[in-house]
Amino acid sequence: MFMKILTIVTFFSVCLFAEIPLEQKIGQMLMVGFHGTSAPANSQICKDIKTYHIGAVILFDYNPVNKNEPKNIATRKQLKKLTSQLQVCSYDGKLLIAVDQEGGKVQRLKTKYGFYGKFPKASDVVKMDQSQIKSTYTKMSKELKNVGINYDLAPVVDLDINPKNHVIHGLGRSFGKDPEIVAKYANIFIDAMHHYGVLTALKHFPGHGSSVGDTHKGFVDVTQLWNKVEMEPYRLLNKKADTVMVAHVFNKKLDSKYPATLSRKTVHGLLRKVLGFNGVVITDDLQMGAISQKYSLKKTLDLAINAGDDILLFGNQLDPKKIVSSRKLVNTIIALVKNGEVGKKQIEKSYIRIQTLKKRL
Repeated sequence: MFMKILTIVTFFSVCLFAEIPLEQKIGQMLMVGFHGTSAPANSQICKDIKTYHIGAVILFDYNPVNKNEPKNIATRKQLKKLTSQLQVCSYDGKLLIAVDQEGGKVQRLKTKYGFYGKFPKASDVVKMDQSQIKSTYTKMSKELKNVGINYDLAPVVDLDINPKNHVIHGLGRSFGKDPEIVAKYANIFIDAMHHYGVLTALKHFPGHGSSVGDTHKGFVDVTQLWNKVEMEPYRLLNKKADTVMVAHVFNKKLDSKYPATLSRKTVHGLLRKVLGFNGVVITDDLQMGAISQKYSLKKTLDLAINAGDDILLFGNQLDPKKIVSSRKLVNTIIALVKNGEVGKKQIEKSYIRIQTLKKRL
């Protein structure tokens, strides 16, 4: 009976959104990074959000082009004004404005910009009592909300199972090696974020804790290291998760050809079918070395959409020479649809999931 109702709801949703232009649906699937500490009406990012109905932006403090200037985050007052300007540019006032705010080494709102900036890393959080943890993450959520950030690309639910892993273990980004413990603390994090209306992203599916390489820099093969227990936090948090971020790790046992982000077997097969996750799937930054060194932009977009990814992240952060415009992204996807390489139905599904997610804001 439930499945019948769900099918009917999905049918009416598709009908409801059928008249919306394809370009707008594609724009909603993009999360882009940009340079600038303000977004007036004549700025490129504001024009892009308006023209292409860009669904999400990601903010950074570090500026890879000019290390002496902030990229997007300079002061509390400035950031609050920036996010307000960005929302004015959006057609629905529900632009997803994201940052990576985990605690420890990974927190974009730093003390030097006028923020608290001393949130503990996950490996230290587990040493605190429940009330302290709740208080810590509630404070983090409130700080995000107060400056107009509504999407935190956290918590990390990778298992701390490889002491040689410098990306997760080395930075203390994991809550531990026991999936139930990890899920328990991630749950507290999510609840605290939801208290102030901030969306979250479990990362990095299907597990980055066993790896020894860094996908920022290049190809990372976890075939001999990965353990299926790494998916357990996603199963435990299936109904709680707002979104799930997929990693660029390659695992021959899961897909002999493609890394997780670009793998239909991993995203549609494992995450959707096996674990039953029906929410929004976001990619890790598609400009990271593990992807950009091996695939063209066209091939990346083709594979990511067909894999079942909903939000495609282009941070324009890692290489100043490889900044990709929103126009190029939208036009490339439109061409893929026209050529029959990407189906409109796949874009429809992603669009509906993203609109459903935005209703929580």
